[in-house]
Amino acid sequence: MELSPAIQSVFKESSLDFYLNGTRIALKNANPQWTLLDFIRSQHGLKGTKLGCGEGGCGACTVVLQVLDNTAEQKGRVKHLAVNACLFPLVGVVGKHVITVEGIGSLDNPHPLQERMAKLHGSQCGFCTPGIVMSLYALIRNSYNPITDEYHLSASDIELEGHLDGNLCRCTGYKPILEAAKTFITEDLKGKIANGSCGRPGGCCRDPPKTSAREQLSSEDSSDKISDESSEAASTSEITSQLDASAPKIKSSVPQFVFKPYSPNTELIFPPALRKYDKTPILFGSASHVWLRPTSLEQLLLIKDAYPSAKLVGGSSEVQVEVKFKNSSFPISVYVSDVEELRGIVVPKDISKMEELAIGANAPLTEVESVCKILSVELGQRGSVLEAARKQLRYFAGRQIRNVASLAGNIATASPISDMNPVLLACGATLTAQSLSKGKFDLPMSTFFTGYRTTTLPPDAVITHIHIPLPPPETRELTKAYKQAKRKDDDIAIVTAAFRVRLSTDGTVSEISLAYGGMAPKTVEAGETMKLILGKKWEVRATLEGCMKSLAQEFDLSFGVPGGMATYRKTLALSLFFRFWHETISDFGLGEVDPDLINEIHRDISFGSRDNYNPHEQRVVGKQVPHLSSLKQNTGEAEYIDDMPPQNRELFGALVLSSRAHAKLIDVDWTPALEPGLALGYVDKNSIPKEANIWGSVVKDEPFFADGEVFSHGQPIGLVYAETALQAQAAARAVKVVYEDLPTILTIDEAIEANSFFKHGKILKKGDALEDKMDGVWSKCDKVFEGVSRMGGQEHFYLETNAAMVIPNKEDRSFEVWSSTQNTMEPQEFVSQVTGVPSNKVNVRVKRMGGAFGGKESRSVQLAAILAVAAKKEWRPMRCMLNRDEDMMTSGQRHPVQCRWKVGVTSNGKLLALEADVYDNGGYSQDMSGAVMDRCCTHLENCYEIPHVLIRGHCCKTHTHSNTAFRGFGGPQAMFIAESYMSAVAEGLDIPIDELRFKNLYKVGEHTPFLQKIDEDWHVPMMLEQVRKEVDYDNRRAAIEKFNSEHTWRKRGISMIPTKFGLSFATALHLNQATASVKIFADGSILLHHGGTEMGQGLYTKMCQVAAQELNVPLDSIFTQDTTTYQSANASPTAASSGSDLNGMAIKDACDQLNERLKPFREKYGEDAPMKTLAHAAYLERVNLVASGFWKMPRIGYVWGNYDMKTVKPMYYYFTQGVAVSEVELDVLTGSHTVLRTDIKMDIGRSINPAIDYGQIEGAFIQGLGLYTMEESLWTQSGQLFTRGPGTYKIPGFSDIPQEFNVNFLQGVDWSSLRSIQSSKGVGEPPLFLGATVLFALREAVRSARRDNGVEEPLVMDSPATAEKLRLLVGDEILKRGTVVPKEGERNFFVSVA
Repeated sequence: MELSPAIQSVFKESSLDFYLNGTRIALKNANPQWTLLDFIRSQHGLKGTKLGCGEGGCGACTVVLQVLDNTAEQKGRVKHLAVNACLFPLVGVVGKHVITVEGIGSLDNPHPLQERMAKLHGSQCGFCTPGIVMSLYALIRNSYNPITDEYHLSASDIELEGHLDGNLCRCTGYKPILEAAKTFITEDLKGKIANGSCGRPGGCCRDPPKTSAREQLSSEDSSDKISDESSEAASTSEITSQLDASAPKIKSSVPQFVFKPYSPNTELIFPPALRKYDKTPILFGSASHVWLRPTSLEQLLLIKDAYPSAKLVGGSSEVQVEVKFKNSSFPISVYVSDVEELRGIVVPKDISKMEELAIGANAPLTEVESVCKILSVELGQRGSVLEAARKQLRYFAGRQIRNVASLAGNIATASPISDMNPVLLACGATLTAQSLSKGKFDLPMSTFFTGYRTTTLPPDAVITHIHIPLPPPETRELTKAYKQAKRKDDDIAIVTAAFRVRLSTDGTVSEISLAYGGMAPKTVEAGETMKLILGKKWEVRATLEGCMKSLAQEFDLSFGVPGGMATYRKTLALSLFFRFWHETISDFGLGEVDPDLINEIHRDISFGSRDNYNPHEQRVVGKQVPHLSSLKQNTGEAEYIDDMPPQNRELFGALVLSSRAHAKLIDVDWTPALEPGLALGYVDKNSIPKEANIWGSVVKDEPFFADGEVFSHGQPIGLVYAETALQAQAAARAVKVVYEDLPTILTIDEAIEANSFFKHGKILKKGDALEDKMDGVWSKCDKVFEGVSRMGGQEHFYLETNAAMVIPNKEDRSFEVWSSTQNTMEPQEFVSQVTGVPSNKVNVRVKRMGGAFGGKESRSVQLAAILAVAAKKEWRPMRCMLNRDEDMMTSGQRHPVQCRWKVGVTSNGKLLALEADVYDNGGYSQDMSGAVMDRCCTHLENCYEIPHVLIRGHCCKTHTHSNTAFRGFGGPQAMFIAESYMSAVAEGLDIPIDELRFKNLYKVGEHTPFLQKIDEDWHVPMMLEQVRKEVDYDNRRAAIEKFNSEHTWRKRGISMIPTKFGLSFATALHLNQATASVKIFADGSILLHHGGTEMGQGLYTKMCQVAAQELNVPLDSIFTQDTTTYQSANASPTAASSGSDLNGMAIKDACDQLNERLKPFREKYGEDAPMKTLAHAAYLERVNLVASGFWKMPRIGYVWGNYDMKTVKPMYYYFTQGVAVSEVELDVLTGSHTVLRTDIKMDIGRSINPAIDYGQIEGAFIQGLGLYTMEESLWTQSGQLFTRGPGTYKIPGFSDIPQEFNVNFLQGVDWSSLRSIQSSKGVGEPPLFLGATVLFALREAVRSARRDNGVEEPLVMDSPATAEKLRLLVGDEILKRGTVVPKEGERNFFVSVA
């Protein structure tokens, strides 16, 4: 690109010079479209930094920037900034030191943080782990002051200051990550460094004075166990094998750990050369995109004068999202964060004389937050505006974004939901701007915003400073700020507000500002209300009443307002002012105020326990062995599909997806995509025979490529392929598609009305329903309740999106398919179909997945098969990893479900009859919707005996993406419905819900609605009694009732709910089988293959434990390379929580065969002879050391429609059972809540690995908590999926977990009748439903509020119970004022499809 002479005279083409993990980099001819992540991942051996979302919302891409802090106070101290590499501009690292996860440690020499995360089970699938490690690394490095040689880190720093709020994890439930981080705490050591044995700086916190730090901890201190001997279980960093060793003897059942000491002065140093780095203007780019980096304001103004439309970039948090998701293109981009003149924050020495805070336009938000925090404390009430700013900044995006984003950038983007703009507007802030043409000039915030994302800033000008005025001393003025979002941390606001009031000496209002975001297309003041208040007595109740009335009129939102939630937003506008008025009355000392009205809900530091005693522990099985890949995952060396080395001549694919929900395809023009520098070719419906263009897990009804018509937003039309991923994505965007829109069906109600169903028609009958006599049952009931329960879907949000690589072999006409899949058999079948080769020429392989949760059981087929079509066409390797939005549009989610139920009971609460029609929203193809409905129907009674049952299942056909398997597979939906009608019955009969549950629990010998007998393995009644006593449930419930009677604006609730979850592939009987292959080599090492896949659930680890136990060898002599169809043919998917059951028994079968063959050698050399000795001897005797194992699940075989009690077979092999209790607190004014405490007890038989099982339980519970309270999928009225990334779809974060979180296992039960591997039970799915205890505890809190407000109609609480829904159920006077009634024809802006 030819730049003007003025610019060329200052900016010369330059290389980008920086350091990466201690190595100097001089990058010439850098790609101007690359982010820092693109560069890092282009380097060999640096694949630990992951792409999780591309919008800075998940933290998987976190790296650390080492920079010098040259402020006077810090004297050149090195700062460590965690940043999102997926957003950060490559030019921004010039003159800095970039540290990635590989730079701090390796498998051979891990950093203490990496080692502790691994040993304390802080990593499951591992995809998010490097990002979390780097966020913690920045925190730990910043905790050490090399000048004073002091190190200080507290639990509050780790958990309450937002250092992890930009990181998400979908597997662990966060608790073990926090426990690993807390091993570095030094708050009781006065900051002095001394290395103790556990590695905690300053020594072990539990050391008695002057004794050895290596003292064993009691079993209750599960977070950081230590002893002189590191047990085999803890030795994750050992990578040498011990093949000559005998099998180790059993050790203590409590895991014992020795941690590598942490010494801050042995860390990676700041490169000395960078201390002398001299900033110079930089220019680099291509013919279409240019980057400029000015180093002075003068240079910046020169650029803006020459190119007013040049895009100014700081942290790039907004810009990169525009580029990636809105297809924006900026020919000239200017990196402004290295202009030192714009970075300063001016704080006078004598702050008592301070009149304003002047903030440089580039000052990072983290620094602004820090300064505001210090000054607001020192200034007291006079600094209330700075406290308001600090509060908003603390919850502004994630820490990685706050570290690099600036206030000026946030102001200039003019977002209508900005957190900070209302504060600046309310306090009367002024912006200083500058341009070459006008020089310096001021822009008052009061007139700065002119419309949606438009301002008065001239195109050639830049903001240089933000001036926040402070009131004169002794002035009675207060400024407060508020924000309500779907999630407390790292979330965009629904409504944000800042209010300022100044009172005269007589108590009248002399100045007032009420500023709102989220109530209009721009940040606005409530002008009419402000006029009304001026001159009025502030503390008079009539003033509050007049304001509330005026605000309701002023913010008269339409029902279909963009962004939706009209009633909630209007109610929040009133509620937040209501809170402000009461806060100021209290702060000004004008009267007594209910503390609940003025104190928002705040979390404390979380804690919790696991019962680490395992009476069933054996030599290897039953030990708390860390996940075998956990250390690799923490060092970034664990390889996922997208991390695999480049293949010779490989190409990158990008899907072309439908932008319509239902339309005819009039024309698809591929020509623009094939222009130079874009795609090399494409595949579509014409690339394969018509009969091959169809697939499906159960029923083949879904095309790989749309043919003439599209049925869902996100349906693939074709795939383009190019030399780079960026080129392929640009080519996909260039394809021109002409549509003719057709009518859409999105919701279950619409499908019922249109009679749009997939064929299903399965029915469960019990009692009088067997003889079709249900009509007679209702007359025998004292009371009959009817209702409709709805439950929304849930996005899997595995951190690794769907990915695949297909490597064709032209000689053999064969294909090696690497796929992030739970199910190797299905991709093999369909790649075979689309390529026209038999299955024996398709080898599907998977080493690990970065999470799956059911979303990669069937939906992984699509990408692999489409890539195979392209690979065959070109005979070149093809690879693709979907972007987050593509994955969410194509992969489907948990089925939204609606149930129309009727329940009959006696007057004392005995259940007599249930009739239900259950509907799931299958989307546009069947996928597994029928099987999900089958399981849904079989869990609709949860744990309760109902004598007469008639359940009908229906699968709705709609125009959403095709919904699919998700952890629980219909079970969580069904049990939510069960507990919903139980709540309706209890409330209708006015009896305690716990009494109703206990009264109706199954007893041994009774039968389920699918006629399976409840056998002796029934422990729920006992577990409920145990939990009731252990958690002091009755006293806590009484205390909550007392609390609620004394509190109007803050309510608590508690809920204790049981679960039973059936284990087996239900009615897909053929899937209940597994094969395994065990090969013993002559040196005693063992290679294990089975059909199970590793997605973070620890299956490989458990299966290695099983094999090591059975063969009497050390664990590290077993190795599983990957899961592959060439080793394990016809493998069932790893799903239905049956991975350990099926594969474990197949492995045992193979080991039994080998043990039989080794028997003579054990008799000769001894029972505990090393395997090396036995194998070598057996080899010399020509004994076969390879065995194939097989197992099929006995007993089961239910057939739908068989109602004969004599011949009907069980559907499930056994039930995994559990009980949970959750206690919550609800802020009635906003709908926000916190989980105060959760206790879980699970019956999982004899655990193969308690640590992994605890991780599964905690992770499943948090996923369930998200499902039932937070995660809401929304569509536009025209059928586009709206929630397709972390910006719009919120999963739980670190601060959403219970503040106290305890888990233990059922003990003292004989499981010998189970006939499962090691008498263990499946654990992956069953605990997820227990997250509903949070929703039903919230229901109790809402009921208390409704009673206070005189609401009498029955409560219907659907899932998810978001803050919006909770606030709208309270029924108070503020809500009545805020209610927006739809006018005729008005529809909500968004659609929820349940």
